[in-house]
Amino acid sequence: MGAPVDGERTDSSHHEVGVVVIGAGLSGVAAVIALRRAGFDDVVVLEKSGRLGGTWRDNTYPGCGCDVPSVLYEYSFAPHPWTRCYAGRPEILRYLETTAATHSVDKAIRYDAEVLAARWEPGTHRWSLRTTTGTCTARVVVVATGPWHRPRYPDIPGLDGFPGAVFHSARWDHDADLTGRRIAVVGTGASTVQFLPEIQPLASRIDVFQSTPQWVLPRPDYPLPQGLHRFLGRHPAARRALRGLHHWTQEAIGVPLRHPRLLRPLETAARLHLRTSVRDRALRRALTPRYRLGGRRLIASDAYYPALTRPNVRLHPTRVTAVEGSHVIGADASRTPADVIVLATGYHIGELALAHGLYGTHGTPLADAWAGSRRAYLGTSVSGYPNLFLLVGPNLLTGTTAVPTVLEAQLRYVTAALTHLRASGYTALDVKPEVEAAHHQALHRALRTTVYNTTGGSSYYFGIPGVNTFCWPWSTRRLLQRLRAFTPEAYVWSRSPSEARLSDGGSGCG
Repeated sequence: MGAPVDGERTDSSHHEVGVVVIGAGLSGVAAVIALRRAGFDDVVVLEKSGRLGGTWRDNTYPGCGCDVPSVLYEYSFAPHPWTRCYAGRPEILRYLETTAATHSVDKAIRYDAEVLAARWEPGTHRWSLRTTTGTCTARVVVVATGPWHRPRYPDIPGLDGFPGAVFHSARWDHDADLTGRRIAVVGTGASTVQFLPEIQPLASRIDVFQSTPQWVLPRPDYPLPQGLHRFLGRHPAARRALRGLHHWTQEAIGVPLRHPRLLRPLETAARLHLRTSVRDRALRRALTPRYRLGGRRLIASDAYYPALTRPNVRLHPTRVTAVEGSHVIGADASRTPADVIVLATGYHIGELALAHGLYGTHGTPLADAWAGSRRAYLGTSVSGYPNLFLLVGPNLLTGTTAVPTVLEAQLRYVTAALTHLRASGYTALDVKPEVEAAHHQALHRALRTTVYNTTGGSSYYFGIPGVNTFCWPWSTRRLLQRLRAFTPEAYVWSRSPSEARLSDGGSGCG
């Protein structure tokens, strides 16, 4: 696969494995369990870090937590006695680690093994992978790296010369003492909404730079008594009913996002939340969005608005254009002194870090195939990349559907595909380009009438200028129905020259 690259060890022996899962976060853990339950035991997870957890391992900023109810942010096969209605990051990480240990997933993980490149070999119908610990081949590759993976760093002139601490919220610097400091926060997305109330009591002053105001809905977070969990444990039907209640509440919010003419009640609720939380009229005006609710990621919080009203917090309704010495310069020509700068500027949503190193049937990197529009059939299969499956791929999420719901449906689809492959005697399946194209066209045609496409491409839904690469335009029910029915005729099936069969039994990878 070419000469070694920086960081790769060349003294590791080569291995072959049935299925390689890339990433040991929420998706990777679920993938191993689902594959084993379907009879695929030869599974190895390649994890670039030294610990599982994905985004819940990496994001350690104060107040980090889930923005959907806890009972929806769990695997259906592993209920958990959550301590709060909306779980915090430490509890979610412990949940993932406990679930991985309970199902022996941790034994399948090769830590500190970053995948550098993967190439489909047409002659053998194998994926050849190069990692930082050596090389291996796999019959199937499942990419489980998740959409909230790579922090987005802004290009701000003079930022490199700032004399104090500068860090992204997704890579929080816990060595930076915030007590009594002047903190400049750049960005007002979901992360800022969570960490601002936590750091506000510490700082002498916080200046929050807001380029675009957010719609913020109330969030009724509260402790969940252990007695409730004991009751739910004795009565599984009651737990299913509770999950159903939260699920359909989320779905009810999703209806007006697909039909914007129904948005007014939801927007009224958000405006009332702002009015009752912020008494200052000028601040309220600055916090009032000029776009339809749902055009950007939905945010819910009962603590964000009160934090903005504290005496030591000042909102600057302007973007940052430069940093000069210890001063942050706004587009309105304001100059604000700061000791610490926190960049809450989001992620490269939907950008697959490995895309430049994934080579398909014609030797084309996935990044090149996706140059004009990231597309995948049902967010899962990409034409020209056989035996490759993406978890939580392009256009598979909505503003309200919990990721585990989508993930488990996807894994049922993937295991159905692999079961069919194993039973058929074929060694490769590749989604037909016309099927992928038809799905892509229908999806983007449906997106035109949703609220997701109303911001003119300025939200993170638009991973490519002018192209929404994030949102599923229909209901969760329709998504689950589409993923429930695996259709073999949507794929091209083929055998390798040696007609090797997909089977169990390998020697590991990484």
